[in-house]
Amino acid sequence: MENILLIRLKSIGDVLFTLPAVHAVRQHFPTAKITFLTSKGNAPMLRGFRDVDEVITLDRDATKTPLRAPPEIFKLLRRLRAENFSLAVDFQGYGETAWLSWLSGAPERFGNVYSAGREWLYTRGVRHNKQIHQADWNLSLLEQCGLRSAEIRNEFFLPADAIAAARIFFSENRLSEKNPTLFIQAFTSSPQKDWPLKNYLALARHFQSRGVQIIFGGGPAEIQKLEPARAAGFIVSAGLPLMTSAGLVKLSTLTVGGDTGLLHLAVAMGRRVLMLMSAVGRTHPFQHADWTITPANKKNISEIQIEKVIESAGNVFC
Repeated sequence: MENILLIRLKSIGDVLFTLPAVHAVRQHFPTAKITFLTSKGNAPMLRGFRDVDEVITLDRDATKTPLRAPPEIFKLLRRLRAENFSLAVDFQGYGETAWLSWLSGAPERFGNVYSAGREWLYTRGVRHNKQIHQADWNLSLLEQCGLRSAEIRNEFFLPADAIAAARIFFSENRLSEKNPTLFIQAFTSSPQKDWPLKNYLALARHFQSRGVQIIFGGGPAEIQKLEPARAAGFIVSAGLPLMTSAGLVKLSTLTVGGDTGLLHLAVAMGRRVLMLMSAVGRTHPFQHADWTITPANKKNISEIQIEKVIESAGNVFC
């Protein structure tokens, strides 16, 4: 039986962009055992990758500590060698993942090559193409290594306990699944990708006045940042586990925000999003470039007009 290792350590969005490629690997190897190596924080999300049989994690925080790094790395290497992988696919292509691919002992190793000099770590290394969407690039990597996909799928299956936790949140906050709901993910990992919070608040007030339920989401780091939304009377879910937030998105009619992992997760669940970006590029909603709103100058996201977002969102609620 084929025993396949897939590697992508970070981040949430980039791991999600491997999902169509994971489906493609399963198409080619229907009886294989597929293992995904990722950072520890991404492990809960991999539960929604139905084609993945097992997840191996790397505690990246431990590897940054001199005393904890050697035991963590040696434990990982022992685990990788013990699995006797027949194929390793490195979607990330960084130095550490290239070496992990080679040290896994897999006789066949496909790799995403960013820098010259790493090709020898793979049996088939493909130079990275920065001109196409990252999910398309992952598929292209497989295709150039001989695995052409007959059907492109991007399907994330939300675990039952996650949707149950989201329903509890709805009930506790007197929200109804029958009513239209706008989920706002106001912050991303990079401030330059953020639309001003005051604009999101104006957007929320507009639709709340028209009977739409509003939820402001975010990670633990956004709890304090979203205090103005809470002070304005809006429901704030910041700090919930990622999969519970995914459940809230699943129950919502529309999710609006910047280029961030939760919106890409929404797309993979088949939910409607509006992604506010400086320009359509390699990380727009996969297969839905029209679900983006960009400023006229294609540079400063703060230049996106509130009226344009209201109009586009309104078309979804109509």
